[in-house]
Amino acid sequence: MANKADKVKKAVAARPVPSGADAAETEPKRRYTPTPLLLNEHSGPGWLRFPPFSPLRRLRRLPFWAYIAVLGPGIVSASAGNDAGGIATYAANGAKHGYSLLWAMLVVTISLVLVQEMCARMGAVTGKGLSDLIREQFGAGWSMLAVFVLLIANTGVTISEFVGVAAALDLFGIPPWVSVPPIAFLVWWMVTSGSYRVVEKVFMALSLVFFSYVAAAFLAKPDWGQVGASFFTPTIDFHPSALQDLVALIGTTITPYMQLFVQSSVVEKGITPRDYKYTRFDTVFGVIFSDLISVFIIVATAATLYGKGQDIKSAADAAQALKPVAGDAAQVLFAVGLFGASMLAAGVLPLATAYSVTETLGFEKGVSLSFREAPVFMGLFTALIVLGALVAIIPGLPLFAVLIFVQILNGALLPILLYFIVRLAGNKEIMGQYATGTVYKTLAWASVVVITVAVVLMFVTLFIG
Repeated sequence: MANKADKVKKAVAARPVPSGADAAETEPKRRYTPTPLLLNEHSGPGWLRFPPFSPLRRLRRLPFWAYIAVLGPGIVSASAGNDAGGIATYAANGAKHGYSLLWAMLVVTISLVLVQEMCARMGAVTGKGLSDLIREQFGAGWSMLAVFVLLIANTGVTISEFVGVAAALDLFGIPPWVSVPPIAFLVWWMVTSGSYRVVEKVFMALSLVFFSYVAAAFLAKPDWGQVGASFFTPTIDFHPSALQDLVALIGTTITPYMQLFVQSSVVEKGITPRDYKYTRFDTVFGVIFSDLISVFIIVATAATLYGKGQDIKSAADAAQALKPVAGDAAQVLFAVGLFGASMLAAGVLPLATAYSVTETLGFEKGVSLSFREAPVFMGLFTALIVLGALVAIIPGLPLFAVLIFVQILNGALLPILLYFIVRLAGNKEIMGQYATGTVYKTLAWASVVVITVAVVLMFVTLFIG
C-alpha cells in the first residue's frame, strides 16, 4: 500500500505545470488569497500598501490592446454619470457660477476615482455585488436600509433619464407623449433581448456624443488662465441655493448607481484578481474621461452664458453653450448629446437598481437570464422603465427643474452608501491582501467627511435661512 501511495505522489509531481491558456482554464474562477497588488517588494512599506494606479513604466510593459479590450464596466458606469441630470447640473452651474466650482470638480473627481476603484476591486476579489456584501457584513436590517436609500435615489434618476429623452426630442418639436413610450420600449428591448456584451457595446457607442462639449469649450474661447486658477482656488458661497448647486454637483458626479453597476458588472464578467489590473485601468480611465467632459460642459456654458443674466431653465437655454460649435444648429447638437446621454443611463440605471434589490433579497439576477429564470430581476427592471416613462409624459412637467432636484437628492443620500463602501473595502476578512491600506483609507474617509459636511451645511442653511 505504501509503495502504491508513493507511486501516486510521484505521478502527480511529474505532471506538467499548465501555462498560458491552459493555466487560465485550470485556474479557479475566484481566488480569495491572491498575491498583493504591490508593484514589487520595494513598492512601499506595509502601511502604504494600497492598490496603486498603474504608473507609466508599468503601462509600457503591458500590451496596449489588453487595456483596450477590457474597457467596459468602468467607462460605461462613469460615462453614464454624464446623463441628462448631469448635463443639466453642469450647464446650470457654469451659467450661474462661472468657473468658481471647478475646484469642487477636482475634489469630487479624486473621490470618484477612489470610490469606483474600491467597488470594482471588491467585485473582482469577492465575486459578489455591493448589496450582497452589505447584507453579509452588516446584517439584513442595514442591508434593507441601504437598498431603500438606493431605490429612492435610483427611481428618481431613472425618471430623470426619460425626462432627458423628452427634453431632447422636444427640441425637434416631438411632444413627450409621442417620443418617450417607443424610446422606453427600445431601452427595455436592448437589454432583455441581447447579451450583456452586446448591450454594453451599445452603451459605449452612445457615450461618444459627449465629445461635442469639448469642441464647444475650446471654440467659446474662455480665459484659460482663469479656468486653470479656479481648480486650485476654493470658493464657497453659503447661500442656500449655492449650497444646493454644490450638493447637486456632487450628487450627479458620484451617483449611487454608478458604484452598484461597476461592481455588478465586474462580477458578471467573471473578472478575477489576476485580471484586475486591466479593470482598474478601465475604472480610472472611465472616471477621468467622464469628468473631463463634465469640466468642458461647465467651461463651455460659463464662457458663453455666465454674467449675461441668463439662467438655464430649459434644454433650449442650455443649448446656447454650443453656439460656438454649431451656430444656429446648436439646439440640434445639444439635443443629440442629451438624447445619447439619457439613453446611456436609461439602460444602466434600471439594471444597477435591479441588481441591488435582487442581491439583497436573494433572487436570481443577470441580464443574460430570461424572465422565467429571473422574474424579480427582469420585473423590477421593466417596472422602473415603465415608471420613468409615465412620469416623463406628465403634461406641464418642469423638465430641467426635475433633473436638478434629483441630483440634489442623490447628493444628500450619497454619504450613507459611501460609509458602507469604505468599510467593506477595508475589511481584511473579505478582501485579504486587497484590503484598502491606511493612506488610501484616509483619503476615502476624508472624501466621505467633505461630502457629508456639504450636505449638512445645505440642510442647515435651508432651515435657518
